[in-house]
Amino acid sequence: MSDITRAEICVTACADLFAGAGETLASPMGLIPMLGAKLARLTTEPDLLLSDGEAYLLTPESTVEGWLPYRAVFDVVAHGRRHVVMGANQVDRFGNQNISCIGDHAKPTRQLFGFRGAPGNTINHRTSYWVPRHSPRVLVDAVDVISGVGYDHAVGPFHDIHQVVTNLAVLDFTTPGRSMRLVSTHPGVSVDEVQKQTSFPLVADNVTETRLPTDEELKLIRTLLDPDAKRDKEVPS
Repeated sequence: MSDITRAEICVTACADLFAGAGETLASPMGLIPMLGAKLARLTTEPDLLLSDGEAYLLTPESTVEGWLPYRAVFDVVAHGRRHVVMGANQVDRFGNQNISCIGDHAKPTRQLFGFRGAPGNTINHRTSYWVPRHSPRVLVDAVDVISGVGYDHAVGPFHDIHQVVTNLAVLDFTTPGRSMRLVSTHPGVSVDEVQKQTSFPLVADNVTETRLPTDEELKLIRTLLDPDAKRDKEVPS
């Protein structure tokens, strides 16, 4: 299958976030992360649990396969058997995330979602971030307000900021100082381009190219998971 789009590369990169997860509750927020989690379940991670965010466990085809009431989610959260993929209005070099407001919290210039579940997510279980528009306004040196807790404020045994997937690259924090590292650039994207769209210096040793989806993965994305190609509206090629 040819003409692989940037959106399809982002979907498979999000699927790879769940590599080795086993029986873990996946909580992807947003279209691309949701497609990635469903793709992982259909290919490499058959034991991955998918939730509708309310009370049911679902198959990738959205058939109900289990009951997980909201109160029970907190037991999963507290035991670290969850991997949430959140968005971020800002994320900084140490993985702190902001979805609360822009500017001083006492007098913000722009009100956003609020803290929501970000603090509890980040200190209790694995957390990754999806950024559909990689830019210096999002990848900042320091967030205005800490919603999700990064490595320079890390507490507890379950704190685990795993990776950041953007429309340009995949990044993680596997450096001695836990500063953000450029893992791979998507095909057609250079290291210089990613650095230019980031407000702080990235660790950029041994950068690879993000893998392409396999023929099987492409078929699943295009015919089963997203036949209307809504993914291309979120990540234009």
